[in-house]
Amino acid sequence: MVIVPRHARVWDAPTRTFHWALAAAFAGDWFTRDARYLDIHEFFGYAIGALVAFRYAWGLVGTRWARFASFPLSARSAWRYLVSLARGRQPHHVGHNPAGSWAIHALLAMALLEVATGVVTLGAEKGEGLLAGRFGYPVGDVAHAIHQWLAYGMLGVVALHIVGVLVGCFADRQNLIASMLTGYKPTDDAIADVDAKRGIAVAMTLALAVGALAYFRGYLPATGTQPYRPYASRALPMDAVWKTECSGCHLAYHPSLLPARSWSRMFAEQEAHFGEDLGLGGETLRHLEAFSASNAAEALESPVAWKMATTIPAASAPLRITATPYWVQRHERLDAATWERVHRLECEGCHRDADGGEFAPGAIDMELGKSAVRKGK
Repeated sequence: MVIVPRHARVWDAPTRTFHWALAAAFAGDWFTRDARYLDIHEFFGYAIGALVAFRYAWGLVGTRWARFASFPLSARSAWRYLVSLARGRQPHHVGHNPAGSWAIHALLAMALLEVATGVVTLGAEKGEGLLAGRFGYPVGDVAHAIHQWLAYGMLGVVALHIVGVLVGCFADRQNLIASMLTGYKPTDDAIADVDAKRGIAVAMTLALAVGALAYFRGYLPATGTQPYRPYASRALPMDAVWKTECSGCHLAYHPSLLPARSWSRMFAEQEAHFGEDLGLGGETLRHLEAFSASNAAEALESPVAWKMATTIPAASAPLRITATPYWVQRHERLDAATWERVHRLECEGCHRDADGGEFAPGAIDMELGKSAVRKGK
């Protein structure tokens, strides 16, 4: 006689919904790291924050195997489990095994820190989000670095988690992935089904859907000529004389894109300005020198200005914006096809707000226009 093992509902619907929603949100966040997709990246970040907050609450009041009490952190238990697993004598665990418990708790903690540093970065560097204007650029710079390292750390923990699940599938001869989809696992008769709690799972799904609709509602009335820009940067000071004198040959690059010493050098060497003589003098020259000095990168009028001011060596006074460390770092991943379509000096070919010098993430459009050779390029 073949004995068919009993299958009990171990994972309730809210736990399974959280698991797959968190996996999808993390994947979405990972693949929208580029500044062009910052608004989508931000949404996934908020979704992760809401999901983790729910999981912490559900870990206290949820069903039996979803509660943290069923998989406490214990280094000794985890080590014993791994040793017994290596010997092929691991004990069966209805819920999370002692080693898997560490992965779950690590992912939750890292996700929470990832969201926190992301919110600080967004508020400090872009002046957007829940903490807009609460911190300065230096804080944002540190938070951004931590945010990036945490993302790689989470990716590593996720990889270990997946490996652990696959090992568990083979070692226990159970389909753990299917269990997280259906909620059922083979158990003995002493294990009772947990409540399904489907209503809470449906509410979670609806909340995420409504949140997405509310967050992205600005895209609904957008058109090609009037695109939706989720991040409206503060307009930078602009000068009519500056635009008139500079735009005759190229885009009137805003002074905040270079330090004051670069502009001072540029005017001092104006007779050999990339092969041309600017021919500036008198009141016009003094006016341009004053405008560039008061609005250069050191004025920190924008996130780009901050990056320029802090990444260009103090002893350096570059004349080419495209040779600055920050510009190179932001554009090094673009392929050759992009540079065939848009010249490196044609910022307006990808940035809708290039004329104003803001260079906000929401204004990046890689399909704006094709390269047009201009005088002096």
